[in-house]
Amino acid sequence: MSDLDFNLLVALDVLLREQSVSAAARRLGLSTSAMSRTLSRLRAALGDPILVPAGRGMVATPHALAIAEEVQVLRDAVKAVLSPPSTVEIREVRRHFTIRANEAFVLLYAADLSAAVTDAAPGIRLRFAPRSDKDLQALREAAVDLDIGVLPRDGGELRCQTLFEDRFVGVARAGHPIFDAGITAEHYAALGHVVFSPQADYVGPVDRALAELGHERDVRLIVPSFPAVIAVAAASDLIGSVPKSYCKSAAIREIRTFDLPVAVPGFNIVQAWHPRMDADPAHRWLRALIFETFHSVS
Repeated sequence: MSDLDFNLLVALDVLLREQSVSAAARRLGLSTSAMSRTLSRLRAALGDPILVPAGRGMVATPHALAIAEEVQVLRDAVKAVLSPPSTVEIREVRRHFTIRANEAFVLLYAADLSAAVTDAAPGIRLRFAPRSDKDLQALREAAVDLDIGVLPRDGGELRCQTLFEDRFVGVARAGHPIFDAGITAEHYAALGHVVFSPQADYVGPVDRALAELGHERDVRLIVPSFPAVIAVAAASDLIGSVPKSYCKSAAIREIRTFDLPVAVPGFNIVQAWHPRMDADPAHRWLRALIFETFHSVS
């Protein structure tokens, strides 16, 4: 059986249906001699003649008749497995998707996205996971279906689609003295700062830009999230810097934003997925919906 291939399964199904070597050859687009050689291979593999002469025609053996239905089922199964993914009726899909995203995306878009999913595909459930763990292995192992945020440096194999471009802005409470005069890099650095850092090392792009000008922020408080930076800035004299997208979802009425007095590069927010999910119909539908939902509410 070491020389069997899936083409033999198709040939066996056609031979059993036609019970004729020449008719099977025409149906498969082969020569009669090639079909005869295929029949010989099948006979050797199955240890059964399969078709035997009967007058001017041929008839299937009892063993061949016994396996005919199973052969047809196997042929259909192999064809389904080896065919491209079919389109799906999204309303009939029953599936859970895990999306790893930051708080800003959840606060801004989760409600609209959930409503859109429920309307079009009530059998799909979304789960948002925190982006504190950015390990790509979760995408590789399908523990996470989509990752929304800044594309990791080592994510070269991932597929991604840009959702929007973001940049850092300064935040301070309304009425803060920083707004009384022009905001210079020196003045900005000298004020008390609240910064986000998941680790003890809080140095980020703002600090590096200030260092190039010979300045260093006076960091008074380190918090575990950007929303926490905004909350602290709104309730104190500390100032912070956060991605501009976060300011749409926080207590924006209690704070003011300002352009940073240093040049800090912008960055793209993408939705990223593993190539294994590229052609999955339901996954493709969800990616398109996220893109459309973001742009409809931005």
